[in-house]
Amino acid sequence: MARPKPKHKKQQKKDRKWSARVTQTSDALDLRQGIFAGDDPVKIARSLKRSAQRSHRRKGTPFQSAMSMLNFYINRAGDNLPATHKKVLEQAKDELRRLFGKESTK
Repeated sequence: MARPKPKHKKQQKKDRKWSARVTQTSDALDLRQGIFAGDDPVKIARSLKRSAQRSHRRKGTPFQSAMSMLNFYINRAGDNLPATHKKVLEQAKDELRRLFGKESTK
């Protein structure tokens, strides 16, 4: 059986940038520029909620779309995300749950 040819370097580079392309061209939500760079979890959550509710292209509920986009950003950043900023984004998740009435009963 023939071995598949290795991808060219150009193709490998293109494949590594898929998450940036998804962020720029996603049909899920129209996000405000630089929303995730902020340091106020309430503003981040409100902006995500507003975008999710206004979008007619999403597949799930507004809550699912907003939480999915936030998780996608956190996961995409990975180890490059400073702990202080990750804490802000995790607080934004809690705020998003509160705004949509999805608070956990701890």
